[in-house]
Order: sequence, then structure tokens, then C-alpha cells
Amino acid sequence: MSRLDRLLTIPLVLFGLVVAGVLAALVTEVTPAELLGSIVHPETLYALRFSLLTSCAAMASATMLGVPAAYFLARHDFPGKGFMETLLDVPLVMPPLIAGVGLLFLFGQGMMGGHLARMGFYLVLSPWGAVAAQTFVATPIVLRSAQAAFASVDRGYEEAAATLGLSSLQIMIRVNLPLAARSVLSGLVMAWARTMGEFGATLMVAGATRFRTETLPIAVYLNISSGETGIAVSCSLVLLSAAFLLLLSTRLLNKPQPENHLHQRRSSWPNWN
Repeated sequence: MSRLDRLLTIPLVLFGLVVAGVLAALVTEVTPAELLGSIVHPETLYALRFSLLTSCAAMASATMLGVPAAYFLARHDFPGKGFMETLLDVPLVMPPLIAGVGLLFLFGQGMMGGHLARMGFYLVLSPWGAVAAQTFVATPIVLRSAQAAFASVDRGYEEAAATLGLSSLQIMIRVNLPLAARSVLSGLVMAWARTMGEFGATLMVAGATRFRTETLPIAVYLNISSGETGIAVSCSLVLLSAAFLLLLSTRLLNKPQPENHLHQRRSSWPNWN
């Protein structure tokens, strides 16, 4: 190992120690008995179930919004495209608290909230508010990753499919989606991890009500504020475990495929009929 390599390992080791220290601080804050009791506590179980339900609903919405929009952006140029892409990227850099304030005003009684209320649909201070907030932060992640995936697909396959009589919709579903599937799924998993940990926007739109709008991050906030360290730590560890599994999934999705598998996959592409 060269001297430069040894120097480069210093920041690697330092940050690795910080990450390990954070995990160790969480694990050692409570005794194993307290941790076990807190994990099976009704509030922890509710927060886990609520987080899974809202994040799945948000991901369904983000997928329906982000993937078609990403395909259109990847396949078409139009006046103002750069402005549109920049606008759609704003939620990626917008502080979650500010996003929550904007959503709160948007869905408040002064704007869309009144119209939604007349239809019997309430977002503010309701579980649906959590879904709306999580959808807002997840959709740009899905859109950006899916757009890059679709843009990387060779258009020669589209042209070949078109000569065989496939329509534009068939080309999208039967050619482009399969070829971009791994990258699109990787983006979806990353967006799901983001929704599971979403706090600021959810807090502003859905509120922080125990056993009603209590996601795992909200549960951590409420219990730290009230001195219930055990439940806060257990919710934190459950959230970290879910994030670890999702990150592991993305690594598996991004793992290079063996050459023989790629050859088999390529050989199957012309069989569209």
C-alpha cells in the first residue's frame, strides 16, 4: 500500500468509527430487556404498521406519477424541458419542513382543502396527509432514477420493435421497461427508504398524534420529547433495520449480471410476438 493509499484510509476509518459509534450509542442506551419490551410495545407496533401502510401507498402514487413522467422526459425534447426538469428537482433540495409548510397551505382550507372537504376528503391532520407528504418527497427520486434508466436504453431496440408492428405503448411496456427494470427498481427502493424516514413534511401536514398519524420517525420524536427513551430507541432501531434491508436490496439490484445471463436476456429481446 502506497503512502497516498494509507492517507486516504484515514477519512474512511474516521467516518466508519463515527457511524459505528452512532449505532453503538443507540444500542447501549437501553438494556436488552427494556429494548425487547419496547419493540413489542403497542405504540412501536402501531408506528411500524402505520409507516408501512403510508409508505406503500406513497410509493404506489410516486410510481404512477414518476415512471410515466420519466419515460416521457427521457424520450422527448420540448421547449422549456430544462425548466421543467429543474422544477421537478426542487423537492430534492427543498428542506422537508419547508415542503411540509407548502403542502399544509396547499391542502389547507384557503386553497385545495376546501374543495377536497366538500368531497369528504381530508388531508391535513389525517393519515392521508402522511401519504401526501411522503409522495411529494418520493416522486422526484423515482422520476430522476427512472429517467436515467430509460435514457440509457438503446433506441435501436425501439426501432426494431416498431418495424415488427408494436405500438408505442407496447414498446414502452414490453421493451423499455424490461431493459430498464433493474435501475427503475433500484430507484423505487431508494425512494421507499426515503419515505420510511420522512419526518418534517409529515409532521407539518399530518401532525403528530399518537395512534393516528404516528409514523416511526414521529414516534421517535414524541417519545424523546416525553422522556420515553426505550420506545424512541426501539423505533429508531426498527427504522434503521428497515433502511439497512432496503439499501442491501439496492446493492443486489445494482450488482453486475454475469455475461451468460446477459447473453440469454439479449437473445430473448426479439421474441415480442
